[in-house]
This record gives sequence, structure tokens and C-alpha cells, in this order.
Amino acid sequence: MPIPKRKAAESQKDFMSRCIPMLTPYHKQSEAIAICYDAFKGSAVELESYNDYPEGAVNNAKRAVEYKEKNGSSCGTRVGWTRAGQLARREKISRDTISRMASFKRHQQHKDVPYSEGCGGLMWDAWGGSAGVNWAISKLKELDKK
Repeated sequence: MPIPKRKAAESQKDFMSRCIPMLTPYHKQSEAIAICYDAFKGSAVELESYNDYPEGAVNNAKRAVEYKEKNGSSCGTRVGWTRAGQLARREKISRDTISRMASFKRHQQHKDVPYSEGCGGLMWDAWGGSAGVNWAISKLKELDKK
């Protein structure tokens, strides 16, 4: 489902009230809100985006999303679960998002916590796991050389 385009002079409230119902059949409401908010925020400028992250990052995010859907979880934030959804669907992500993924490295020490025993491993995988975080670090270096 494509994200709707912002109409000229459309307020954020009007855009969100039009966008969210279009996405909720395909995403959880919290994810639809985050996607629409990002779309509104970024609508003024077309940013370059990327989806050349490794299959391992996609698989890690899918595993985390599937676990949450099957078992429920209070772990993570809306941003973390939005990221997991983006990676699982292999959506294009901006340099800013890649930077946030790279900064998630600070949580690496918790990556081996089993999903059923805490949030560390689940959220590590939601952000793409080692494959995703390492790709993000490398991608930032590549982009900064340009």
C-alpha cells in the first residue's frame, strides 16, 4: 500500500486523518501513525533512501515481529517496532534512520537475552540484529565518503 501524498497546504491533522485509515488495514495502528507522521514530516523534501541491507537483517526483524504478534510484548518503543516493520518489509530507509540503526550498537551487550527472558535479544533483532547494525555502520561510512 503506497503512502498518500501530502496535498498542497494540507495541515498535519488533515493529512493524518486521511493517511492513517488508509494504512490500518495493512499495519497496526501505532505503525500506521508512525509511517504517516514520517511521511508528513518528510513530504517537503524528497530524501534519498536505501533498502540494500542484508537478508539477515530482514530475517532478524521478521523473527522479532512474529514473536511479538504471537506472544505479545511490552518491550521496545513505537520507533523500534516501526523499524522492525520497515526492515521486515524491506522498505527503503533514510540516512537518518540508518544512523539510528547504527547507534543501536550500544545495546549489543544484551543481544543474547532470550526473547522469553527479557527485551534485549528481541529488540536487538527488531533493529536488524548484528547484520542490520553492522550494515548501518558500514553504510554510514560509505555515504559520508560521498
